[in-house]
Amino acid sequence: MFNGIIRHTGKINHIKKSSKNCEIAIISNLKFLPKEIGSSISCSGVCLTLEKFKKRLSYFYLSRETLKRSNFNYLKKGAIINLEKSIKFGERISGHFVQGHVDTTSRVKKIDILGKSWFIRFELPNKFRNLLVEKGSVSINGVSLTISKILKKGFEIVVIPKTLKLTNLFYLKEKDLVNVEFDILGKYINSSLKKK
Repeated sequence: MFNGIIRHTGKINHIKKSSKNCEIAIISNLKFLPKEIGSSISCSGVCLTLEKFKKRLSYFYLSRETLKRSNFNYLKKGAIINLEKSIKFGERISGHFVQGHVDTTSRVKKIDILGKSWFIRFELPNKFRNLLVEKGSVSINGVSLTISKILKKGFEIVVIPKTLKLTNLFYLKEKDLVNVEFDILGKYINSSLKKK
């Protein structure tokens, strides 16, 4: 479990793909201890298991399902990745509960810059519309954000300067693909209502 407050980014150092899975190495300043091998790390919103690390390099395995559901299938060497260690019991939750279970990907439709803030619009299939709540939470590339507006074919978020500085959202361009995880509470409520 994560809270979507990103303080570290890394860069894909190498990718080793096969027909069924993938292994990546990320170079970053995020420090790990030997006891953290096997722990969950949010990599741009995708919960991955730390396989091993060596100095500044950390290694992760991606299954076929992970590649199918996330933008990792299209990322290349040099791509900037948001990194977050899982939260500890008793820690302050500044964002919202993020599982690292990406629901879908979404394309950036438009970016408007007003002052120092970015207004980013994302395209989204209608089947996910019932999981959107204005002023509700959503995770984009692992970053906890607030939905500022629900659009006819997507939604809009506003990103403040501090978040841009600390995350890979700063590098977004129109048509870029991002990882999206909807708020877990909304998903459970929606699932419960469907069963009635």
